Amino acid sequence: MARWAPDTRERLRAAALELFAERGFDATTVPDIVERAGVTRRTFFRHFSDKREVFFGDDEIPALAGAIVAAAPAGASPFSIAWRGFHMLAGERFESRRAQMEAARRFIRSEPSLRERDLQKQADLRDALREGYVARGVDPFTARVVAGVAVELLQIALERWLADDTGTPLTQYLAAVRADMSDALGDA
Repeated sequence: MARWAPDTRERLRAAALELFAERGFDATTVPDIVERAGVTRRTFFRHFSDKREVFFGDDEIPALAGAIVAAAPAGASPFSIAWRGFHMLAGERFESRRAQMEAARRFIRSEPSLRERDLQKQADLRDALREGYVARGVDPFTARVVAGVAVELLQIALERWLADDTGTPLTQYLAAVRADMSDALGDA
């Protein structure tokens, strides 16, 4: 395969997940991954900073979130900005990678360094949203609360979606957790 094929990132991700399943996370090295994917080490490090990032994609989601917040129309509520962005990501990034994400979740749950990185990535997403909201003029307290709630609801929707094998789209889980949250808060 060509080194610069357009699917290199996904080939690397698929090769890594196969090797992690065969050998375990700790026993799999970057040279193993690049050999399986048919690319060079340099190519691997163009796409991922280390083998843990195969699961997380470096900073692409927080960067996308920051761009979505910055591009949102004036007057849009902070939560609706995040929620529309999550719906877009569900369709464009997550749905087609469901099987990979499901496999990745199994590794993340079993590997402490991956759980730690997962929590850091959630914090990075919260920070990107919070910073974007503040840049739009939202007060820091509101920005922090809305970003935290939005990311937590996204995580719950992802967990439910990945645990369900019925083929229900992630967007339906996003709608359900938002409705559940509204019900839980009531008129408070």
